[in-house]
Amino acid sequence: MLRVASLLAVVATVWLCGLSGGAHAQRLGPVQSPILTIDSERLFADSDYGKRTVEDFEARGADLAAENRRIEEELSAEERMLTDKRPTMAPKDFRVLADAFDEKVQSTRRQQDAKNRDLNLALEERRVVFLNAAAPVLEQLMREAGAAVVMERRSVFLSANAIDITREAIERLNEVLGDGTDAPRR
Repeated sequence: MLRVASLLAVVATVWLCGLSGGAHAQRLGPVQSPILTIDSERLFADSDYGKRTVEDFEARGADLAAENRRIEEELSAEERMLTDKRPTMAPKDFRVLADAFDEKVQSTRRQQDAKNRDLNLALEERRVVFLNAAAPVLEQLMREAGAAVVMERRSVFLSANAIDITREAIERLNEVLGDGTDAPRR
């Protein structure tokens, strides 16, 4: 019984020393590891640039959605008027109006789809700007840690949190990019 208690005391002491030593090592400088992890979604979403980009594109998306609703209401009203006219018109005359209306609907749909594609393209361009700025920052963090690779955190089954450089990368990217106000906009 005494041996078990002694063994538990030794294990507890080693464990506590390991915790305090690990915390002490983390305070002394950057992590030293051949493998680092990063949460790329969080890197973008939590950076000043990412926050501003998301805010900007959510607003632009909301504007486009409002425009789509307005157009839909206008087209629905026009369709009701056309339907109301049908009984009073010759079939040939009605067909001309119906075909013109169908073409207008299709054309409007193509225009709105193009606006949506342009918005998505502009968002993707902003992400490319971000990734281009992130590459040298991540490379510098990798060199400082003596790492050979930076892996996506979600691709790693199990790791120590100490090798996750996401927070440090966000801080450095905020210094490099800021909120993107000076970045080219589309």
